[in-house]
Amino acid sequence: MDRRQFIKLSSLFGGGIAISTQLTGCGATFQPDGDDYVPAATFTHGVASGDPTANSIILWTRAVPENNNSSGYVRWQLATSPDFAAPIRSGVVKTERSRDFTVKVDVRDLPAGQRYYYRFFTSETRSPTGQTLTLDNGVVDRVKFAVFSCANFPAGYFNAYDAAAKDNSVDVVLHLGDYIYEYPKGGYATANADAIGRSFVPGNEGELLNLTDYRTRYAQYRGDKGLQLLHQRKPFIAVWDDHEIANDTFLSGAENHNEGEGDFFARRTAAIQAYYEWLPIRPPMGDENPQIYRYFEFGNLVSLYMLDTRVIGRDEQLSLRNYKLANGSFDFQSLQCDINDPARTLLGSEQFNWLKKHVASGNNRWHVLGQQILMGKMHYPAEIIATTNRQAVPGVIAELMELRQKQLAGQTLTREEQQRLSVKIPYNLDAWDGYAAERDKVLKLFSQEGKSLVVLAGDTHNGWANTIADSSGNTVAVEYGTPGVTSPGFEGYLGLTDKQAEDLARALPLLIDEVEYCNLHQRGYMSVEFTLGQVNTAWHYVSNIKDTSYTVRTQHRERFVG
Repeated sequence: MDRRQFIKLSSLFGGGIAISTQLTGCGATFQPDGDDYVPAATFTHGVASGDPTANSIILWTRAVPENNNSSGYVRWQLATSPDFAAPIRSGVVKTERSRDFTVKVDVRDLPAGQRYYYRFFTSETRSPTGQTLTLDNGVVDRVKFAVFSCANFPAGYFNAYDAAAKDNSVDVVLHLGDYIYEYPKGGYATANADAIGRSFVPGNEGELLNLTDYRTRYAQYRGDKGLQLLHQRKPFIAVWDDHEIANDTFLSGAENHNEGEGDFFARRTAAIQAYYEWLPIRPPMGDENPQIYRYFEFGNLVSLYMLDTRVIGRDEQLSLRNYKLANGSFDFQSLQCDINDPARTLLGSEQFNWLKKHVASGNNRWHVLGQQILMGKMHYPAEIIATTNRQAVPGVIAELMELRQKQLAGQTLTREEQQRLSVKIPYNLDAWDGYAAERDKVLKLFSQEGKSLVVLAGDTHNGWANTIADSSGNTVAVEYGTPGVTSPGFEGYLGLTDKQAEDLARALPLLIDEVEYCNLHQRGYMSVEFTLGQVNTAWHYVSNIKDTSYTVRTQHRERFVG
């Protein structure tokens, strides 16, 4: 890849982080002149924290000077009580237009396993008070994640975020991507936007292409009260998926980056800059590569590997339509050769070697992949994939389910009926199914070391519980997929009623070997609690996304003992 196509990300963020390293007391290491302070600022987008370690945490806000200055300093405090009677850290941080007035503080050398309160302020204005924590570094009895992905602003209100914010048992939020969507007005999942009051702001109604576009979209998302509350109350550990840049992003392009939309790498750089400005995340570790993958330890209990399956290493996705032959048949052999090609990669060699190193050295009870896409094999009967009329799909599935039930009951099927069930192909080559050889390599890292592996996924907008088998058929992991916050699932793609979606969800575990549970039509989030003895996962669904009135219901639970 041409080096000239990159803007060095380190130069974009190198001056944007204020580092506090005081070991004791509250005095800041730097004090600006009085005229350099912002007398009053608006904190319209609330506060946030993220990337907690055992001794550090990122604090975030957006402080816009009310005097229209292009820059200035605001103060911050961190305390162990909400009244800030005795702050244990404090300092100043610069806000400026060049970073969209977003500010971050990386507070270091903190005690492990402690809960904190924080705030930003000027002489006249004050931000909301946030809550956060540092991770434990010793023996840990339990930790609980709330897991999210796929929040489409025009599709509805972020009630799932609001629900998790009010769950005091949640320690940390994992966001697996699609934090925003790049689509324009009239694009994906925008049909009801005007009616429910979720239209894009004027000037940001087109597809996102440049830095101003992405910044404006983040600002609108962060105006959602549910998202603000979750950021205020819980620290985030986040990675991007594709829509933070463009649909089906890969190393050198994207399905939704088309001729006439400018240079892809310039667009990608703008999108990533806005992401780092608006998310409470440490700056990229790479110089020219946007290296977001990273590792977190929750004492002796959980090793968490946050992966990038989109930007840094992914080869372009395969397409099923390229395997349809002129005579109408399907070239199964070529498809199998391509998806099992050991040269095809999702992670890239650097990220894979980083993962290998950490897996080999980690001795925690549970090993968790926090990443974007389903790893379990979603191999559907080929007849389903070949049905081009979406409205006909439920009927086809009903027929196949009837055959499968006969088969399970010991009834004899004709050869044709057997083939209808046994001939299967992966339906989504954007997922790990399109990179099967690398999936086996990753699974082998954990199985050879005897690690108990839990895979967390987003991307599909639906809830999933899957077993994961290696190429030899040995079960080596479990996978839990979180539903979308607002993005429509199978019910939208296939035009299903709730009843049809429920019937389909009951059918898929019978037709797809690795699927144990799925929900295809409700929006919400997933919680995953780890103890030394087991992993308890629950799927929580909100009753409504068309306004902010909702109830939340826990519909399904899974238990894994490793």
